[in-house]
Amino acid sequence: MHDEPFDLIEALRATAARPPDATLGGYMDRHERPVALEGIDGEPYTVDIEVEELDDGTAFASFLVFVRWAATGAGIMDHRESDDVAVAPTEQAAREAARALPLERVKELLDEAIRRKREDEEGESDD
Repeated sequence: MHDEPFDLIEALRATAARPPDATLGGYMDRHERPVALEGIDGEPYTVDIEVEELDDGTAFASFLVFVRWAATGAGIMDHRESDDVAVAPTEQAAREAARALPLERVKELLDEAIRRKREDEEGESDD
């Protein structure tokens, strides 16, 4: 007899194949547009991948840029950036690592970036 209860939902999640658009890159490829998300601030964002060469020139880091749109969608209001999501020896490898991120993780990174921006702004107002 097992002491732990069996979790059917978790068992199905672990074995089920993820749909092709469940990652950042898969979504962009399948739908031919950027991922759009609502942040914890209730504002609309789209997601893009940026890659930069590290200062020592030995590798590349990828990160996400979250563009905040006006509620009407008529203009860009601001943006947020994630921390580095991958470091790789080539620009293409760093970009592909970011493209492989599950959309759930992309949403978490957006919300983290919004919280970080709020904390920075609150810290500035205390000075």
